[in-house]
Amino acid sequence: MIRTVGVDVCGVERMALAVRRSGAGFLKKTFTAAELAYCRGRSEKLAGRWAAKEAVIKCFTGTPIRYPRRHIEILPGPDGAPRVRLLETGSAHASQQPKIALSITHQAGIAVASASLALASVQEEPLPAPDAVVLPQRPPQAHKGSFGTVVGVAGSLGLTGAAFLSATSAARSGAGMVRLLVAESLYPILAVKCTEVMANRLPEAAPGAISHAAADGVLRQLRAAAAGYIGPGLGRDRSTWRMVYEVIAKAEVPLVIDADALNALAENRRLFAKLGPTRVLTPHPGELGRLLNRSTEQIQADRPAAVRQAARQSGATVVLKGARTLVCRADGPISEDPHEVPALATGGTGDVLTGLVAALLAQGCQPLEAAVTAVYVHAEAGRRLSRRLGESGLLASDLLGEIPLVMKVLREGGY
Repeated sequence: MIRTVGVDVCGVERMALAVRRSGAGFLKKTFTAAELAYCRGRSEKLAGRWAAKEAVIKCFTGTPIRYPRRHIEILPGPDGAPRVRLLETGSAHASQQPKIALSITHQAGIAVASASLALASVQEEPLPAPDAVVLPQRPPQAHKGSFGTVVGVAGSLGLTGAAFLSATSAARSGAGMVRLLVAESLYPILAVKCTEVMANRLPEAAPGAISHAAADGVLRQLRAAAAGYIGPGLGRDRSTWRMVYEVIAKAEVPLVIDADALNALAENRRLFAKLGPTRVLTPHPGELGRLLNRSTEQIQADRPAAVRQAARQSGATVVLKGARTLVCRADGPISEDPHEVPALATGGTGDVLTGLVAALLAQGCQPLEAAVTAVYVHAEAGRRLSRRLGESGLLASDLLGEIPLVMKVLREGGY
């Protein structure tokens, strides 16, 4: 954050002399029409505005932003105190809304103005957001039911972290309620770990592996939800995969498919071809390669072609993760995220993204909007963290506290 102070003085008689010598040309070059109407030719008022403009200009010293006097307007606010209004210019920084506090006083024929500025540095500003980035509204009268319930199916023996990260991410991303469905033997772990999430136990085929017999229960939970996700840390038990197939085929709510659910889909080509527009896939290049029966190297050689092919074959929205993550749906163009964040190349960050997409779906975003927005918020959170931590050492759990902060910045006009 940039914080600066500017101070300037202007003699009232000096201002009167400038007006007598240069007249209307000087006034129009220096003051806005509203300022001239307010001052009505009074030298003390004009001197106060001149000093105030100079003080504001001094505040921007050392920043890339420049405003000429004519584009700085000083008028009384509702309480009578002077207010600064920065008028539009051709500057690339004109969209910023810096906070400027201002005071003007007169003493012994001199106008004195003091201004203070608080401005996010260029490095602190979010990168330009893709067009499809849309954050759900948070009306003051809302309650937890207003923001939807997310149901997640995740976790297996040794992979409880994926379940925790995805479910907690959904809660941190604004979902009203989150239910996490896990194998029965994992329930004691996650019921303690996920204190803000409602953990529910499912029948298991082996220790930590959800059974195919759980499919009806999962579908019943999803019917009462606004969105769901399936796959993080599920493992590769064949009975679990049968449950995955049935849930993906029959769930009526929007569903995010990730990790081992994608690996299961790679072995069920008929189901992959029937996913449709309410499904969002979030593969990394290796997982997309398995879905398309291509090598990781082939996927990376032409990422746009690969994500477009997957979207068209499945009918779903597809997120191809990596530097400058791509998002594509079957009937639309590709959206490219602007971020390249090496610090995100660590285990568990994809699970966080899954929960984020599901939470946005539950809050009413369309699948493409939810995917593009989640990718952007996730990557921006990683970028902010990497500025503090460096390009290595970021933990997926670090993202959980940063996500709401990024959303706050965006809601305050940072995109």
